[in-house]
Amino acid sequence: MPNSEYMIRSSPHFKDKDSVPKIMYTVIIALLPAVFTSVYYFRLKAVVLYFACLVACLATEAIFLWVRKKPFQSLWDGSAAITALLLAMTLPPDLSLDLAVIGSVVAIAIGKQVFGGLGYNIFNPALVGRAFIQTAFPVAMTTWIPPVTLHVDTATFATPLGNLKFQDAVVQGTLAPLKDLLLGNTGGCLGETSAVALFIGALILLTKKTINWRIPVGIILALSVFTGLFWLVNPNKFATPVFHILAGGLLIGAFFMATDMVTSPITPRGTWIYALGIGLMVGLIRLFGGFAEGVMYSILFMNTIVPLLNRSFRPRILGERRKPQ
Repeated sequence: MPNSEYMIRSSPHFKDKDSVPKIMYTVIIALLPAVFTSVYYFRLKAVVLYFACLVACLATEAIFLWVRKKPFQSLWDGSAAITALLLAMTLPPDLSLDLAVIGSVVAIAIGKQVFGGLGYNIFNPALVGRAFIQTAFPVAMTTWIPPVTLHVDTATFATPLGNLKFQDAVVQGTLAPLKDLLLGNTGGCLGETSAVALFIGALILLTKKTINWRIPVGIILALSVFTGLFWLVNPNKFATPVFHILAGGLLIGAFFMATDMVTSPITPRGTWIYALGIGLMVGLIRLFGGFAEGVMYSILFMNTIVPLLNRSFRPRILGERRKPQ
């Protein structure tokens, strides 16, 4: 029998000609519509925030690769750039650059490199960075500005979900119009305001089969059913499921964060449980929690049980027998 060498590497694994850089850069291309939209609505503030996160993420990645004596080729595989873009897209447009840099360092260092790098991390790195800033600097992370297209003369601005949660927007009749939620002409994090831009990016990922379609479908389905039941019971208090889908970070979370290949399940049944759990938790937090938004916490929580889902729903190997009870 001829000598053979087998290379054992961590996930993600692929059966076709796709490579990690190819997939990563496909995701970056899919994010560009939302990136350009945020630049249109928030102008220079958006550009500077994207640049700060990108430089900080790449620098942190390079330092850890040097310390760990790893090849620098992985610096250009696109994973650090995606973390930078996603982190910036989940930040308020007026956030100070020092906090953006801190979040970027935490995202790469704590969310990715301490686990061993790409393929070993159990949490979405961008969400780890955002969660740190949210916990350490809650005021800065809940201070919003209106897009320049609204021409509103105010220093702060309520997001659609914040208006719903803390100002009884349904009762007051001040819910953000669906047209503004679709186009992005409203307050919020950089990359979450325009549903149309996110849908365009999602279409690219689904067409290229870069993401598992079950995850966004399951998240949106669970959130729609949960919020829809309360809306049907009391439409004068609760917003419609369509509003919950279009508002906040649901779409960017469902299509670009929860679908992360490393931190999402690998089996169909596990994927459905993972996705439905995220959607249900988002609904619970939005309707009854202390925060206006719950996408970040829901994805991070479900990330923790992905190893359990992979083990519990592992397909049986051909010829494998059940262990005797």
